[in-house]
Amino acid sequence: MTWMTLICGTLLILIGITSYMTGEPAPGKDTVSPTALIPAFFGIVLILCGALSFDGRFRKHTMHMAAMVGLLGALGGFMPIARQIANTGAFDPFTKSALAGEFMIVVCVVFVGMCVNSFLQARRSRQEAEGKPQLENIDQSGDNA
Repeated sequence: MTWMTLICGTLLILIGITSYMTGEPAPGKDTVSPTALIPAFFGIVLILCGALSFDGRFRKHTMHMAAMVGLLGALGGFMPIARQIANTGAFDPFTKSALAGEFMIVVCVVFVGMCVNSFLQARRSRQEAEGKPQLENIDQSGDNA
C-alpha cells in the first residue's frame, strides 16, 4: 500500500500542476487562482504519508491518515463542480476546473477503496495468526456457525 500511496500522491500533484498551468484567469484577474493547486496539496500529504509508512513503526498510523486524506480529497473534488453549478446554474463536465475535480475524485475514491481492502486483508491475516474466527465465518445474527 505504501507504493500505491506514493503513486496516488504523484497523480494528484500532476493533476494540480496541470490544472494550474492550463487554467485561465478569472475575469478581471491576471493570474490563475491558487485553488487550482489544491489537488497537489493533497498529493504532497499522501506522499509524506507514504514515505513515513516505509518505517514499520509508523505504517498503521500513516496509512490510516492517508485514507482519511483520500476521503477528504474525494469530497473536495466536488468543490469545483459545486462552484460551477452555483455560479452558472448548469454543469459542464468538460471545463478545466471540473475535469481537475473529476480526476481528483476518481484518484481519491480508488485510493480509499484500495485502503479499505488493505485494512480488511491486514485484519484477516492478523486474525488467522491469532487463531480467531474469520469475519466471513460469523453469520449476520451474531451467532457463530
